[in-house]
Amino acid sequence: MDVIGSGAEGSSQTVYTQSSLISGLPDDIALTCLARIPRKYHSLLKCVSRKWRDLVCSEEWYSYRRKHNLAETWIYALCKDKSEQLCCYVLDPDLPKRGWKRIPDLSPRCLKRKGVGFEVLGKKIYFLGGCGWVEDATDEVYCYDASRNAWSEASPLSTPRCYFACEAMDGKMYAVGGLGSKSSDPHSWDTFDSTTNSWTSHMDPNIVPEIQDSLVLDGKIYIRCGLSAVSSHVYAVVYDPLNGTWQHADADMVSGWRGPGIVVDNTLYVLDQSSGTRVMMWRKDIREWEAFGRLAAILTRPPCRLVAIGKKMYVVGKGLSTVVFDVDKAANIDGMLVTTSVPKLPSDDDVISCKSVSL
Repeated sequence: MDVIGSGAEGSSQTVYTQSSLISGLPDDIALTCLARIPRKYHSLLKCVSRKWRDLVCSEEWYSYRRKHNLAETWIYALCKDKSEQLCCYVLDPDLPKRGWKRIPDLSPRCLKRKGVGFEVLGKKIYFLGGCGWVEDATDEVYCYDASRNAWSEASPLSTPRCYFACEAMDGKMYAVGGLGSKSSDPHSWDTFDSTTNSWTSHMDPNIVPEIQDSLVLDGKIYIRCGLSAVSSHVYAVVYDPLNGTWQHADADMVSGWRGPGIVVDNTLYVLDQSSGTRVMMWRKDIREWEAFGRLAAILTRPPCRLVAIGKKMYVVGKGLSTVVFDVDKAANIDGMLVTTSVPKLPSDDDVISCKSVSL
């Protein structure tokens, strides 16, 4: 910032002129240069000056990198350690040998909660709801800004919830079903609109409290529920945003959804952990499940969670043990998938959820 003094005798006036991002360059040109610096160096950029820090943390920076295909995707994991306390880690997939790194902790009053939601909208990760041994379900929401590497409080849920489904789709976030306070209705669901920074509550009798898993496929939200009271089979409900209602999902698709699921290149994959770890693929064209391949037991530590970047699938288990394979290029030797791995942590932390953030 430049300081210029001027004024008549006996009086003075100071005029401040804002310095440019890079001396001698217009700021729009400077942005095109700085935005091409890899994400692993963004923390160093923020140390140069306040203006550089504000730029790296801004929506302008985020939008520019996404628009010009410069955004890089990192993986974030919500874990529970041996003392039953929540913690979060991040992995840069381009630097797998560096392994997982811990990020700042949440507010201390949230660290012992169970049944929390963990979802991504834009460049932010949301930590939603939850409950404790003596604490009823809460409507509190916390937000982690990946560009600022800091947590803050966010707009609370319309309905207190724990053990619920949480998904993001078409720029909105959905918190569905689960358990709530005594005054909460288990057949309700909330939607969050980031443009208005507010939640809206809805009701549908097809929503049930017993949530097992959820995912987004073909522009619809699928939720795998507990056992049906009528048939004793696993069943699922599906939300179509075009009509705003929940319906029962097709039984043939649900029949093979026996573990955490992930959608890669518009294809649903499920990790069956009932006997070892086996990846199953849903063939929509013939309406059948097909074995994609098994993972080596020595590399995976169930229970595992799934996350995908492009066509690469990451299987993350206890202690953040992580194996990676490309669904298009993965070799299959005698039914066993050939994978690469990421150094694990010297811990037995359980992985609750994994999400990816592009920035």
